[in-house]
This record gives sequence, structure tokens and C-alpha cells, in this order.
Amino acid sequence: MTQDELVRLERQGATAVVTMNRPRYRNAQNSAMTYALDSAFAQAVDDDSVAVIVLAGAGEHFSAGHDIGSPGRDVEKTFDRRAVLWWDHVGRAGADHRYAREMEVYLGMCRRWRELPKPTIAMVQGACLAGGLMLAWVCDLIIAAEDAYFADPVVRMGIPGVEYFAHPWMLGSRFAKEILFTGDRFDARRAYEVGMVNRVVPRTDLVSHTLGVAKRIAEMPRFGLALTKRAVNQAEDLMGMRPGMDAAFGLHHLAHAHNAEVAGDSLAGMNAERMKARARS
Repeated sequence: MTQDELVRLERQGATAVVTMNRPRYRNAQNSAMTYALDSAFAQAVDDDSVAVIVLAGAGEHFSAGHDIGSPGRDVEKTFDRRAVLWWDHVGRAGADHRYAREMEVYLGMCRRWRELPKPTIAMVQGACLAGGLMLAWVCDLIIAAEDAYFADPVVRMGIPGVEYFAHPWMLGSRFAKEILFTGDRFDARRAYEVGMVNRVVPRTDLVSHTLGVAKRIAEMPRFGLALTKRAVNQAEDLMGMRPGMDAAFGLHHLAHAHNAEVAGDSLAGMNAERMKARARS
């Protein structure tokens, strides 16, 4: 696929729908798709006729997370970096390689997407796992289908959660520890109960309901929406979200380095199939 095919950008009135388009791999995020998402978000922000951005996943699932095993995995490819929080990872050795890449494509981009000045809504069906949680969490609202399920199983690799470590703020500390310690999935209703999801709707109503909410938001004053979003994000950061995420990112990379030193593999021998095999519903 070309980069444009990996992500679709479509207009529904004043709403831009950005759709991840790797359904064969449950919209697993390789670098090409991540950079395509970045481009689509930039286009939607720059388009004055767009008031609200909806993030969706093509097919049966929203996103199964980072691509750790598909034929399209492109870890060693250079892209036009936009987060520019570190140098290019390609050709670097050891921790420098992984830290540089993940600072750009995971932590850096997710933080920037969280700060988009237009309201964003994640429209989630099926799997929303690990890196998929990151994509949903950067959005201002999450509307989930009844069949949606969520998990961060990364602790199975000996790593303390995904790079955009928003768990305590999105789930509360107790439930965050439970889902991290067990790696277990939780469904849309439980996500709603803990305040992570705004609404749960039948799968058949997911698109129409989400677009309806987007249309209502689009009727509000644009600048007022942007300022309100910034006010809430700043409040989260004053509650420790940004420095907490920085601390967790360092621990994340300590775990990668430990795995590489003791097992010769930064992912502790876990691949997509092994992670799937160990999943519990």
C-alpha cells in the first residue's frame, strides 16, 4: 500500500474522518501508517472547514497495537520526522536506536496529537490493544461499540506498559494496576464504568452515533473549543500526567535494555502470535 492508502481521510460535513486502513493486520501500527496518520491529522487541522476529527479503524478492529510481526513492519526505514524530539534512529546502535525511534513515533507523536486544537473522537470497535489504547487515549472522547475490548498486555514482555503511559489518568490507579498486572482484557462496559469511554453503543449504530456527537460539537465556537481543550489538558498535566509519562518512558526503556542484556531480545521473546496466545478474555 502507498502511505495514502494506509490512512483514509474523508469529509462528513464539518467532520474529518481519519481511518486506519490495514484491516488485514487489525490495523497494527507500522511506521508508515503512523506517519500517514500524522499527515492526515495535519491536513484536518489546516482545513478551516473541518471542526471535529474522528479517528477510526477499517474492518473488524480499531487497532491491535504496534506492528511487531506483520510483513509490513518497517522499523529500519527512515521517514520525514515531524515530532523531532530526537535524531533519526536508523543506523544507531543499542538503546540509542530504540529510544530515538520511540521518542518520535510513539511518545512524541501521541503527545502532539493530544494537543491538536480541534476536538477529536476515537470511534472504537473490536480490538483496541496496547498501542491502540494510545491512539484512543490521545482523543478527547471515546465512543465504543458494544463489541469493543481493551488491554495493555505489554507487562508480559517485562515492560511497564506502552510508551504513552496514561493509564492512571485514563483508568484510575487501582484499575490501571489490575489491567497491567494481569494483562487481561476489559470490555466496553467496564471501560465506561471507570470513565475511560464516554458512550457505548450497538455496533450497528457506532458510525451514526459518533458522527452525530461530532456534529453537535461542531456547532460550538471553534476558538472556544480549542481553548477549552487546552484548559482540560493543562489540568491533567498539573495532576502529573506529563512528568509521570516521562518517568514511565524511562522505565520502559530500562526494561527493553534489560531484556536485551539477559535474553538477547528487547521484547523478551514475545511476538504477535505469542502475545495473542497468552491473551485472556
